[in-house]
Amino acid sequence: MFMFPARGQPAQGPAHYQPGETVAQLQEQLRRWQAAKRPATVCSSTGCARLDRLFPDGGVARGTLVEWLAEEVGSGAMWLALAAAREACRRYGPLVLIDGRGTFYPPAAAWAGVDLEQLIVVRPATARDETWALDQSLRCQGVGAVLCLTDRLSPRAARRLQLAAEASGGVGLLVRPASVRAEPCFCQVRLLVEPRAGTDARGALRGGRRLEVELLKTRGTVASELAEKRRLVLEVDDETGVVRAVARLASPAARRRSSGA
Repeated sequence: MFMFPARGQPAQGPAHYQPGETVAQLQEQLRRWQAAKRPATVCSSTGCARLDRLFPDGGVARGTLVEWLAEEVGSGAMWLALAAAREACRRYGPLVLIDGRGTFYPPAAAWAGVDLEQLIVVRPATARDETWALDQSLRCQGVGAVLCLTDRLSPRAARRLQLAAEASGGVGLLVRPASVRAEPCFCQVRLLVEPRAGTDARGALRGGRRLEVELLKTRGTVASELAEKRRLVLEVDDETGVVRAVARLASPAARRRSSGA
């Protein structure tokens, strides 16, 4: 906005504007206006408070999809998705698990805290049946969450699932291969999960599982905010199944610089 100068002072016109700063300020104002117009978002936790902070609404919002990407089965992505499903189903109904591969192991869900009496397992035979089951389950308002491990979801089908979740207020949790990260994203949050060796403060190996979670994409977050909070290291307790955040260890070079070596 141009301001008229006081009497006796030189005029300061558009030449004093910094284009980059102006664009950033406008983006921030638009984000705040859009947030103010939206109705209050209903969220559930992922089961880990630090992980919740990677989500724009502070948790898994109803009416959205979340993608957990992994390089291979057993990376920990399914475990994190089960924990999020458990929390989403506490108040909103049963969990529908779409098991097109036939690899789901119910005791793992029980260990994650999922109530097996509130679990519905669907085993579609074809990719078409899998997409149909996902779509119909997400459209059902009596379902707490829908979880699917899939490598055969087209962008067109993913868009249909987004609309289905928005229409019903449901939650869709999709565990997909990391190779789809370059494809169009129709989820609210896309995360990459990779296994990491557990270490103590001295860098020695110890028991337990560590996972590194990278935030690849999220809606409603400006680029500067995304850059500040895009990686998180989690630890899964092998005895209790509890997921907690751990501090990331600095690289050896960084430790040497901080100690003055």
